[in-house]
Amino acid sequence: MAANVGGVDRSVRLVIGIALLLLGAFGVLKGVAALLGYLVAAIALVTAFIRFCPLWAVCRINTAKTVVKKSN
Repeated sequence: MAANVGGVDRSVRLVIGIALLLLGAFGVLKGVAALLGYLVAAIALVTAFIRFCPLWAVCRINTAKTVVKKSN
């Protein structure tokens, strides 16, 4: 499983995940909205930490920097 989540993408996912967790924890989101917020936060944080997003793989999106190998 090759990384397909780059630096900026990863940072955005971390910020969104933490923000949604805090909104739910402080009661800004309630009921179904809180549950959806926690679900989206969990997905965002997990994909940020493992640097792989299955949806990006299906859509063939890669925001990670690729290393080009030089041949001699």
